[in-house]
Amino acid sequence: MNLFAAVGRRLLLSCRNAGRGLIILGGAILELRHVFSRRNRREVLTQLFITGIKSLGVLTVVAMFTGMILALQTGLELRRYGQEVNIGTAVTVVMVREMGPFMTGLVIAASVGSAIAAQLATMTVSEEVAALEVMSINPVRFLVMPRLAALIVMMPVLTVYTNILGVIGGAIVGRTQLGVTLPAYFDNAIQYVRNKDLYVGLFKAAVFGVVIATVACQQGFQATEGAVGVGHATRRTVIMSFLTILMLGYMITRLFYK
Repeated sequence: MNLFAAVGRRLLLSCRNAGRGLIILGGAILELRHVFSRRNRREVLTQLFITGIKSLGVLTVVAMFTGMILALQTGLELRRYGQEVNIGTAVTVVMVREMGPFMTGLVIAASVGSAIAAQLATMTVSEEVAALEVMSINPVRFLVMPRLAALIVMMPVLTVYTNILGVIGGAIVGRTQLGVTLPAYFDNAIQYVRNKDLYVGLFKAAVFGVVIATVACQQGFQATEGAVGVGHATRRTVIMSFLTILMLGYMITRLFYK
């Protein structure tokens, strides 16, 4: 009975946290109409810079090596059948449809999402969020909305960047290790990729941005216990973002490619 009670309490806690996250997300979406207001403009631009420019370094390395690994593993198998020239198609389709938004989501969740959770958790435990409410400043508009807007905008942009670098990384491996010429690689890469693949990948990226912002802000706002709570909020943000990105990535792919 104690086991069932513990499981039940965990389920109730998960449902309560999910409800809080949805409430925060709904409030932030309603506040998006103020994204270009004088009070929020600077914060939105700051979050765009943090999410986009400051993430380019690690994202560049991840994107290049993701494309190179895909090209190498796929090319080694295709070479057994004399079809290594088709690695351009394989790498491009996989990057645009799945790996581009997926790897971008993981990198942004680990870097930007954890930073958002730590910042908001610190403000919560130090009662800065309560001070904003006392001053009649809506924390959702002031703290959540700029971060949500920045992630929704920058995730598709960063995904395109990841796709391009992944395809280039695959081309480097194809040319240097598999003997595939660059014209043959890029001809196959362009010939078989459909517009639908690109649109689905960008839609996934936008959804992942919403997930990261929602989870990070929700965990930050419910932090307790001082510095220990800040660490717990950061850890839970990364874990929950990873799991949600994995599950939603599969569901979206299943929805569009039946």
